[in-house]
Amino acid sequence: MILTNKLNIFCLVLTVTSSALSACNTTDNGNSLTKWEWKDTTKNEQIAKPRFIWIDAAANFPRYADSKDNIQEDLEKAKNAGFTNIVVDIRPSMGDVLYKTSYTDQITKLDYWDDNGSYKFYTRKATWDYLQAFIDIGHKLGLKVDAAFNTFVGGDLYPYGLGEQGIVFREKDKRSWISTLNKKRGLTNELDLTSTDPSNEDYCGTKFLNPCNDNVQIYVLNLISDLCKYNIDGIFLDRCRFDNLEADFSNETKEKFLDYIGKKNISFPNDIMAPGTSSLPIIQPIYFQDWLSFRAKVIYDFIGKVVNRVHSINSKIKIGVYVGAWYSNYYEVGVNWASTSYDTHSSYPIWANEDYHKYGYANKLDFMLVGAYANADKIYGNTEWTMEGFCKQAKKLLCGNVKFAGGPDVSNSLGFENESDSSAVTKSIDACINASDGYFIFDMIYIRKYNYWNALKKGFDKYLNSIKQ
Repeated sequence: MILTNKLNIFCLVLTVTSSALSACNTTDNGNSLTKWEWKDTTKNEQIAKPRFIWIDAAANFPRYADSKDNIQEDLEKAKNAGFTNIVVDIRPSMGDVLYKTSYTDQITKLDYWDDNGSYKFYTRKATWDYLQAFIDIGHKLGLKVDAAFNTFVGGDLYPYGLGEQGIVFREKDKRSWISTLNKKRGLTNELDLTSTDPSNEDYCGTKFLNPCNDNVQIYVLNLISDLCKYNIDGIFLDRCRFDNLEADFSNETKEKFLDYIGKKNISFPNDIMAPGTSSLPIIQPIYFQDWLSFRAKVIYDFIGKVVNRVHSINSKIKIGVYVGAWYSNYYEVGVNWASTSYDTHSSYPIWANEDYHKYGYANKLDFMLVGAYANADKIYGNTEWTMEGFCKQAKKLLCGNVKFAGGPDVSNSLGFENESDSSAVTKSIDACINASDGYFIFDMIYIRKYNYWNALKKGFDKYLNSIKQ
């Protein structure tokens, strides 16, 4: 995830489709791990659901990069409001990091929008360990500290001519790591998309790494290994996916797909998708649904590698992911975040074949953060694009195999523009925490900007009082 000062340049801009959800199968073919349990600090020690606040790296960089006092101040407010967890973004979309590792560079500057509407870099002066500061301060306050890790990203070509950052821009031999898109013009490496105008159809700001590339997977796993050396409570993978429906059509991915379907050759890419296909085709080529299952398997297998790597280093660190709640469109990015027990084919036969459910990765995880990103006037309901509905549907999709926290984005969703709209924040807690296993909100910068602390405390107090009764 990334903030864009209300420019809504989401990496997932998805259209809404309607589909009935079927019941989960009774069999569980996954590898469920220990669930993420929490106890409230109230005297009766009732089990309380966790409450997560996300801290975007770039948006909050000017406030936190050089000031432990500012970190202390805001984490105290988060604790007092009722949060149990902070989720600290330590590998933003440009791909470098805010923790110690030998595999890539430390971040010294990030892009942000100032209060005057200017888009610029903030350059860090401090040299103390950014992640460690959050760990020290957060743990002292009694907060759990989780790290948010953008997964298959290698660099940012910033909009409006600001510049570029990331390993794929520094090291030219990494070009083969970058996703190849099936554009109308032909197969195109994302590095060849050089527009810095977000309104241009060829704009591609974040350069995605190819999840099918073995060297990419090794690199990312090494970064995660070094992250595990910290005393963190959990890791949430963000952007653990393909860039979009047009990705990835490299030769390496082609060969792995041919192995998957047991063919020596096909008409590539036309037997999968016609060039320029960016949404569900009305007439599907012969291998389209096999391609969707293949991509889901790639991510499913990689999640398994992450879980094994992390737990081999530190079995106490919990593994989770962030996903958007709009499951009906998530096939576009090669992800099946449901349980293996959920019969996707029955609910979505237009794009899911009978193998698709095999690659639901929820069973492998300890916890999930689900972005229930509806507008402020769409809080209660039973369908996608209401906050409560997103959470209710996620519960059906996950089949009880993993716990999850759902909640709103007050940074980009409409209706969260000023303090007078704080009632929507309070209601979002009631809608989401009661329909899921926790509460999650994005992002710290707008909670601070719109002073939503009291609105959050009001909602959390109502919830905590309800479980005492």
